[in-house]
Amino acid sequence: MVLKESESELEAGDVAPEFELEGVDENTHSLASFADNEALLVVFTCNHCPYAQAKFDLLNDLSAEYDDVAVVGINPNDADEYPDDSFEAMQTYVDDGTIEYDAYLRDESQDVARAYGAVCTPDPFLFARSDGEFRLVYHGRLDDALNPDDEPTRFHIREAIDAVLAGEAVDLEWQPSQGCSIKWKDE
Repeated sequence: MVLKESESELEAGDVAPEFELEGVDENTHSLASFADNEALLVVFTCNHCPYAQAKFDLLNDLSAEYDDVAVVGINPNDADEYPDDSFEAMQTYVDDGTIEYDAYLRDESQDVARAYGAVCTPDPFLFARSDGEFRLVYHGRLDDALNPDDEPTRFHIREAIDAVLAGEAVDLEWQPSQGCSIKWKDE
């Protein structure tokens, strides 16, 4: 398993890159699909990585708890090399209740992951809606549990979401997410 720290090309205040991706619900989703939300949490994730698996419950909880926040998982991994990350496997994870995000999308081309500068799973990006656009307010760890078996004591993402919903600036250090490297296709 290769670990890599996230090095986003996006900076605070940048507009979320557009996307148009198929979800496991077989609908196409774009940024506009989530325009009614105050915040958008985009997490590049997958099915097979133990680091990503360790955050399923947290992301499910965030999706259930925050009505004004869309939690969107995007799986960019090469499913030919990692069949556990196939679209069909993604559907199974949603159908059996393992994943309950607002949307779970497939980035088959990996173009969206590249546009966001994602490098690992999970790699979270939190955007706040401002003047009709989603702008980056936080990119970093979901919590302070750096290994899959660790119990978190601090939830950075909750602090960031709470600040956004309160109309406050997100005052958190952007510490790189830790996880499995995205499984890029051979070019």
